[in-house]
Amino acid sequence: MKIGLVSLGCPKNLVDSEVMLGLAERAGHEITGDAADADVLVVNTCAFIDSAKQESINTILEMAQHKTSGRARRLVVTGCLAERYRDELREQIPEIDAVLGTGEVDHIVGAIAGQPSASASVSLFRRGADGSAETLGPRADRTSARHRDAEVLPTYLYDATTPRRLTTPGHYAYVKIAEGCDYNCAFCIIPKLRGAYRSRDEASVVAEARALAARGVKELLLVSQDTTFYGIDRDRQDRGALGRLLRALNAIEGLEWIRLLYLYPTTITSETIDAMAACDKVVRYVDLPLQHAAAAMLKRMRRPGTRKSYETLLANLRHALPGVTLRTTFVVGFPGETEADVDELVDFIKTVEFDHVGVFTYSHEEGTAAASMADDVPDTVKRQRQRRVMQVQQRIVARRQKARVGQRARAVVDGPSKEHELVLQGRLSGQAPEVDPVVFFTDCDPSEYPAGTFVDVEVVDAAGYDLIVKPVEALTW
Repeated sequence: MKIGLVSLGCPKNLVDSEVMLGLAERAGHEITGDAADADVLVVNTCAFIDSAKQESINTILEMAQHKTSGRARRLVVTGCLAERYRDELREQIPEIDAVLGTGEVDHIVGAIAGQPSASASVSLFRRGADGSAETLGPRADRTSARHRDAEVLPTYLYDATTPRRLTTPGHYAYVKIAEGCDYNCAFCIIPKLRGAYRSRDEASVVAEARALAARGVKELLLVSQDTTFYGIDRDRQDRGALGRLLRALNAIEGLEWIRLLYLYPTTITSETIDAMAACDKVVRYVDLPLQHAAAAMLKRMRRPGTRKSYETLLANLRHALPGVTLRTTFVVGFPGETEADVDELVDFIKTVEFDHVGVFTYSHEEGTAAASMADDVPDTVKRQRQRRVMQVQQRIVARRQKARVGQRARAVVDGPSKEHELVLQGRLSGQAPEVDPVVFFTDCDPSEYPAGTFVDVEVVDAAGYDLIVKPVEALTW
């Protein structure tokens, strides 16, 4: 059968999608990128915030149309939305044939064939007469017994022997080094959706990385819910596991860049920083979601650390890793947030001057600690605060980008630009795929620089968040 899969959400979810595709392919199924050509459609969903849930529901409804009026015979829904609302999804969208939670990734072949899956009841949305979906607000009885009982939370964890069909460009791939989360941030539902933190064996990660390098992958992006917690779940006294892993990966022939995503401010150890400094393939890029800087907000969000400890950590990182790129995300409009709290956040951003900043507006998520708090910041105020913070960051970026003109750096070619196929697009080591700005190449023949080529470039101009570069010297594969 032909299998079509739509993957939504974060890179961690994308890895699950690639595993499901790999398992389906190993079982003899053909993979297609055209939903209209698929016999079985799979939607791997996200449920982190309201907008993600809405996107997931809309995508499911769109794929359901292929079953009612097209070729598709089965519709399978997987991922975080399925983990939270499996019975409601089946009830409200009868076109769904199977629902798999986050711990049932390895059940995909059975779901394709028609094997039934378990269920747990909660309420999510209602479907209107026109087929549209309306997301419902929180309800006190939403959290099912499945989620109250830690013993039945997901435990699945793929390894180096698990097949994967990469959906990223051939020169880079995500590697999930751990699954789950042990934290209890007030706004986050992930621990209930993904289970407790569980690290993969170092040997398994290294074996997978070697196999990927043998397939032509040049850049590894290491992901988990808290990448710097790697190994600590196995031994609370051992804070050097991630550093050892980085040194082992650094020795793999064929790799050019190793990038860490989703670090945590209180689990970055000196051993990890030392390894980042010593390993030439580990790019000096720190993705550190801090969420806020005001003391009152950090406490209500159940986030560790203080503004002072964050500033100290960031200064230490810049000292130990000269030229490091710092990326973070913040949440505005959390319950109880005041204008004074936003003032402090803005002052923190001005003081630190991050390279990349993302700002999200808070949304109530059932099953979280914050859901019991009054959502007392109006949506219009949330959006105003988001714009205010981003305007401050834009001014910082404009000044820093202008200062980069004339500098030389190393870049990777990702391929033709989405805006114009005759313009090459790529990234510097301080730019991660999908989430960060990019570089556009000028003064070069695109045919001479295939995707995956590493190039020495000179920055010749800035275009908003992006940079314009010209090749200085091409580095062959």
